[in-house]
Amino acid sequence: MTKRYFQISVIVVVIIGASTTWLHAQQAQFQVSVDLVQLNVAVTDGKGNYVTGLKPTDFQITEDALPEKIAFFGEGNGPARSVGDVAQDEGKPLDASFPAPPATPAEQTDTLGAAIAGSNVYILFDTSNYMYRGFVFAQDAIAEFVRSLEKADKIAFYSYSRDLSRAASLTSDRSEVVRGVRTTVAGDDAALYNSLLLTVKDAAGTNGRKVVVVFSNGPDNSSVVPPEDVAELAQSAGIPIYMISTREARLEPVSTAVFERMTAATGGKAYFSKNWRDERKAFASIRDDLGHLYSLSYYPKSNPNHGWRNITVKLMGDHLKNYHVRTRNGYRPQPNRFAAGNVAETSAPTGSSN
Repeated sequence: MTKRYFQISVIVVVIIGASTTWLHAQQAQFQVSVDLVQLNVAVTDGKGNYVTGLKPTDFQITEDALPEKIAFFGEGNGPARSVGDVAQDEGKPLDASFPAPPATPAEQTDTLGAAIAGSNVYILFDTSNYMYRGFVFAQDAIAEFVRSLEKADKIAFYSYSRDLSRAASLTSDRSEVVRGVRTTVAGDDAALYNSLLLTVKDAAGTNGRKVVVVFSNGPDNSSVVPPEDVAELAQSAGIPIYMISTREARLEPVSTAVFERMTAATGGKAYFSKNWRDERKAFASIRDDLGHLYSLSYYPKSNPNHGWRNITVKLMGDHLKNYHVRTRNGYRPQPNRFAAGNVAETSAPTGSSN
């Protein structure tokens, strides 16, 4: 009997030891897990002019009313940098206003910094039967926009009618993108939200900053995906949506309201062009906007809310109180954990946790 008790005791000790080892392994992995929330923020004055030269200390971020500390900061087309590096360049001490990011391997930090330099731009062009009028003018405006994006990392060009066509995958070759633009033809019904959802999913799967620019000439008459689902995915992935539409779409009140709501929620903008000259101006405005966005990234504090989280960005100081801030208003956490041995594939900062 004593021998049997001894055997049982040994088994229990082995099980406890194995469980303890597993628990320590899980805790170790959790300690190197990082969720980085990245915001694209536009700041303008009362006349709509961009406000430049702001510093990390000029911004206050709250998530579900919890104050957050900025970890990485960038302006315009420049790379985002650790706020500690920014503070040192300005000759300021590293204090509570400039928190050091969580301790991470050197190669991980390098990946984080490099991944949010510049922007990856996804262009989605309406080639439905709404586009029979002004098709060539729209192609010209898009081609000119592609050539003008000198600071963008890469560009992808998609088109849609009833289905999505990936005419040019994400590439740094501008001529390849322009060829994709020139080979499009007008055709079937418009499944805008189906195609936009697929475009946002593609963009969410890439590292770094990304935006989606949509040219639509009319309302959606063929999608099965509601626009609210598209907007939430773009918000959660941190992807601003810019929409350029024509007066034909402007005449349809529902589409107008949806376009304006979707772009505002994601931190983008909506444009309604009366003619081809306005289309070119809208594309130029988007290019200008991309060149003036601030990049603010933070590691969110512990938050029991696994659903929708509200984000608020404010400017600090009386001299900034009359300026306007535009960015996404929240996100839904998406699981993205990485271990120290798998940094290269998953550690790049994206919209939230994707």
